[in-house]
Amino acid sequence: MTDEVGLDFDREWVEFFDPDDPDTMVRADLTWLLSRWGCIFTGGSGDGDRSGRPSCPGIDLERPADGCCLHGAFYTDADDIKRVRKIVKKLTPETWQLHRPWGETIVDDTLENEDGEEEPAKKTAVVDGACVFHNREGFGAGAGCVLHQQAMRDGVHPMAYKPEVCWQLPVKRDFRTDHRADGREVSVTLITEFDRPSWGPGGHDFDWWCTGSPLAHTAAEPVYRSYATELVELLGRAAYERLAELCERREKLGQVAPHPATARAAERLAMPTRWR
Repeated sequence: MTDEVGLDFDREWVEFFDPDDPDTMVRADLTWLLSRWGCIFTGGSGDGDRSGRPSCPGIDLERPADGCCLHGAFYTDADDIKRVRKIVKKLTPETWQLHRPWGETIVDDTLENEDGEEEPAKKTAVVDGACVFHNREGFGAGAGCVLHQQAMRDGVHPMAYKPEVCWQLPVKRDFRTDHRADGREVSVTLITEFDRPSWGPGGHDFDWWCTGSPLAHTAAEPVYRSYATELVELLGRAAYERLAELCERREKLGQVAPHPATARAAERLAMPTRWR
């Protein structure tokens, strides 16, 4: 439907040690961070550059207006829950279409851990096929994530109000340990793209996934700039500044492995309108 690029393409990586934590290495995906991906969900769940850009087709052809808000969001920990609960107190029936008590917004579920075992987890409730915090198309206050919208009204970054998984997506942060030949163990923070495989087996069932589509690769700035606030939160200020320095250097030298969706989008924009 959206001419999604393949899953297995060349990627360029950079590694550096965190200036504030010399025992931690950051391994960053330059192909992703230098891409021109930007959220095109015009209902308020993203803050990418949407000027003249198409609307998000969603991940279900029958519910395009609901974007990727169909399945609810898992909370990462108690602090994540506490933060969202505090924000919910600000919401009113005029701003939140599915306004209800906090207890009706959170449900029990399970998540698979690294060992393949199911563990108890908490997530946002799903009501009528989409997240309880998702205002539907046609609602007076506007469609999209009500937590994101409240952040905009309050003049704060949406990251301060939304569940962690929502503001991180589609940047993926993982942690691992490298076992070196000399016996050392190095902690690694991995920053890359939350692509289809990152969702697990169910990710291949989506009708559309944004990071692989040229439709979503026409932002004004590369990801490392447009997502600077989120990356600072994920890595720390010193590590982000070092990452930005390396990204800028690679940008000037020219990429070895540019994101194919960004490349395809640029090619289309350069074509005469009648050939796009």
